[in-house]
Amino acid sequence: MTNDPADLTMADYLDGARDMAAAGRSFLAHLLAEEAARRVDDPATARNIRAQYPDPTTDRG
Repeated sequence: MTNDPADLTMADYLDGARDMAAAGRSFLAHLLAEEAARRVDDPATARNIRAQYPDPTTDRG
């Protein structure tokens, strides 16, 4: 892992999202996954990442 956030990759952000999801920190997982999705060139992959970590503050009812 790097100390410079500019050096982080999409995979680094996804790893962080997985860790936060496993720890029950769904909003942080969502934020990290959102950043990972921004770093992907393929729109389908970005949509898939976003679908795996939806915004927990969005009202779905």
